[in-house]
Amino acid sequence: MNPLLSVKGTIISGFVLAAISIAVLGGGELNIAALTTWLHVIAGVIWIGLLYYFNFIQVPGVGVALADTDGPGPAAINKYIAPRALFWFRWAALATWITGVGALQGTGGIMAAFTFAEGSQVIGLGAWLGTIMLLNVWGLIWPNQKKILGLDGKEHSADVIAAAKKTALMASRTNVVLSIPMLMCMTAFGHGGMPF
Repeated sequence: MNPLLSVKGTIISGFVLAAISIAVLGGGELNIAALTTWLHVIAGVIWIGLLYYFNFIQVPGVGVALADTDGPGPAAINKYIAPRALFWFRWAALATWITGVGALQGTGGIMAAFTFAEGSQVIGLGAWLGTIMLLNVWGLIWPNQKKILGLDGKEHSADVIAAAKKTALMASRTNVVLSIPMLMCMTAFGHGGMPF
C-alpha cells in the first residue's frame, strides 16, 4: 500500500524519514531542546499556514461563491472543508503554544521571556504575540465559527451570525497582523537577531 494515499500514512512517512535522518546524522543523545523546537516549528507551520489559508484563500473564495448566483455557492466549503480546517487550526495553535513554552526553557526560561528580561526581549515579544494569537483562536475565532457554521447545535438569527462573522474575521485578521512580527521575532532569536 502506498502511504502517500492517506493523510495518516503521509504524516507517518514524514516522521519515519525524520527518524532515519536522526539515526544517520544525530549525535546519539536525546536533545530535548532541539526536539521541542522541531515540534514547535511543525505545529506552527500548520497553524500559521491555515491562518493564511483562511484569510488569503477561503474567506475571499466564499465571498466570490456567494456573489456567483449561477455557481455552486459556498456550501461545500462551509460544510466539509471549514470544520476540518478549523479542527487542525485550533489544535495546531494550542500545540504551537505548548511546544513554544517548552522551547523557552532552552532560551533563558519562560519567566525571562514573558517578563522581557535582558537577552530575552525578542523571544519574549514573539511569545507574547503568539499568546495573544492563541487567545484569539480559542476565545474569539472558534466560538464564533461554531455559530457561523452551525457547529454549536443551536439555531442563530441572521443578526447573530453576521456579528459572529465580523468578530471571527477581525480576530483572524488581527492574528495575520500579529503573525508577521511574531515570526520575525521567532526567527530573529535563533538566527542572528533582528533584520535591521
